Amino acid sequence: MRKPLAAAFLALAMAGAGAAPATAAEAAPTGVGKAADTGKVTSTVSDVVTSATETLSGLTNPAPKGVNFAGTVALSNCSGSVVRMPDSEDNDPALVMTNGHCLDGGFPAPGEVRVDQASSRTFGLLGASGSRVATLRAAKLAYGTMTDTDVAFYQLTTSYAQIKSSYGINALTLNDSHPVAGTAISIPSGYWKRIYSCDIDGFVPTLKEGGWTWKDSVRYTSACNTIGGTSGSPVVDEATGKVVAINNTGNEDGERCTVNNPCEVDANGNVTVRKGINYAQQTYQIPACFGIDNKLDLSASGCTLPKP
Repeated sequence: MRKPLAAAFLALAMAGAGAAPATAAEAAPTGVGKAADTGKVTSTVSDVVTSATETLSGLTNPAPKGVNFAGTVALSNCSGSVVRMPDSEDNDPALVMTNGHCLDGGFPAPGEVRVDQASSRTFGLLGASGSRVATLRAAKLAYGTMTDTDVAFYQLTTSYAQIKSSYGINALTLNDSHPVAGTAISIPSGYWKRIYSCDIDGFVPTLKEGGWTWKDSVRYTSACNTIGGTSGSPVVDEATGKVVAINNTGNEDGERCTVNNPCEVDANGNVTVRKGINYAQQTYQIPACFGIDNKLDLSASGCTLPKP
């Protein structure tokens, strides 16, 4: 869904590191979404990467009081957050939420669902100011897909209580009700240590990008000009502090329904292209799929996540 971050930084290096790239994303040829494949950047431009990261960190938009980086995480190529369901217990194994296209095992194909796969992936846990306070480790990938939505959950080796006791950080809570248009939101990116603030502009019945299709997606107002590396960031309702969606894509070039250029399809099949507008996938339907001890149960009543 975006140009490779490596290519963007190389272009920046050639032009001079005077400004951060406007857009960037997962590496080609299967790059989808606002991920950042910094692992493919050569050592020649490593200093440029560091400089650009610091530049973006300094561009954090003023966010309403209470919206900060606490509980967000930085992945190798994306953003994410430690999240809990409304009924999660403190001693439950904690969950990290990010995009399905941010999985360390590569992008799920359209229709593919990954469940209960071994993983030892690590995540940099951030404090309120954006400083890294700990490294968390996955016990497994609990769930991941890019079908109907774009989400993944890693189960950690630590509980919410252990994270709170050791680092003083609470998990973000997923809201279990559908958000409404006009809601003020903030999007804290653990990768860039940058917060974007805008409103929910509306909802898209079908969002298509390349071979992937997502349902009932959130469309932001133009102020949330999220970039590569923000993939997987939580979308936080500023009034409640709860997570209502997960940031995942945007139309970069004004093309129609291609990779890096999602298009909107309404109930009558009419296609709309909005160049420069970004999107997220709602998360209100997810709590119904996790039961006691944060165990995934795709057959639970009310769970609408795609099954393997």
